[in-house]
Amino acid sequence: MADKTFLSWPFFEERHSDLAALVDTWAAGFTAGLDHHDTDNACRSLVKAMGEAGILTHSAVDPSTGAPLDVRSLCLIRETLARHDGLADFAFAMQGLGTGAISLFGTDAQKAEWLTRTRAGEAISAFALTEPQSGSDVANSTMTAVRDGDDYVLNGEKTWISNGGIADVYTLFARTGEAPGAKGLSAFIVPAGLPGFEVAERLEVIAPHPLATLRFTDCRIPASSMLGAPGQGFRIAMSVLDVFRSTVAAAALGFARRALDEALERVTSRKIGNQSLFDLQMVQGHIADMALDVDAAALLVYRAAWTKDSGAPRVTREAAMAKLFATEQAQKVIDTAVQLFGGEGVKSGVKVESLYREIRALRIYEGASDVQRVVIARQTAGA
Repeated sequence: MADKTFLSWPFFEERHSDLAALVDTWAAGFTAGLDHHDTDNACRSLVKAMGEAGILTHSAVDPSTGAPLDVRSLCLIRETLARHDGLADFAFAMQGLGTGAISLFGTDAQKAEWLTRTRAGEAISAFALTEPQSGSDVANSTMTAVRDGDDYVLNGEKTWISNGGIADVYTLFARTGEAPGAKGLSAFIVPAGLPGFEVAERLEVIAPHPLATLRFTDCRIPASSMLGAPGQGFRIAMSVLDVFRSTVAAAALGFARRALDEALERVTSRKIGNQSLFDLQMVQGHIADMALDVDAAALLVYRAAWTKDSGAPRVTREAAMAKLFATEQAQKVIDTAVQLFGGEGVKSGVKVESLYREIRALRIYEGASDVQRVVIARQTAGA
């Protein structure tokens, strides 16, 4: 049974405990029978079901009220879903990340058109930032959006795009050329299925998720598809990541909590002679280290989320610390769990084996660990 005592920490309100309980109950029921062999259809069914359950109402702002995103809710949902099922966490996360720019910078019309649908689970969203030559180096993006009358014409490629190939709408970043580097990027809302927009390649990874390379060849979108103003793309992308980076840390925390639970069950039930594995002091030391890493990660995650919800304009340092520590320590916690399982820990179908595959990508996407170290150092130095 996962620890829930953290919900009494002063970071949270009663509504957060209620939300965590709702998501926990839903995930325990729905994900138990989920077929992971067809990830596309699994993600579609997850988005539809989360929309029907009301969980996706937390993924984007409500167009009718304009109430801001609650980052603590986003983190609690991701932590809870990740503890149950990595693909469920992925499906929820992309509904938020994919529409984050619309939530933060969209016009009333843009929000009404898209957020109403994604919050209901009626449309799937994606965030198209990475290019073959520019991952962490967003300023090196080369995809272009050239103004032509009332349209922009898109040319270039995006890769490692989550939900690529199944999304109904993409938030896409392209070079409009107002200035060199980061200051020459703009953000756009791009519906799927437009002429000149193709899925060039589906990408297979160790923990299956829908991923693709997208290619745009003279693809026309109306100028009204732009988010914010020309040249604001980099600022928009960083603002979105500033919110959602903490939620990546929360997902890692969920994976780590599940690994600790699985390890505890294993070492208390597994017998060696007349004693359990847990009776060995070395094993107790491993469990203690895992519990310490989980609680320390939780404190950093919910500090970042609480700080953002309390009105801080940016939480770059706090979010970077949370993501770096939570993802790195979750990798250690899960590795220890696999070790405590012995040979069973690497057997396909055993939960700690799937956790081992799920956690690795979190140390890379939305800012790799070494990038977070650079961010933290510069923020600490006041640069």
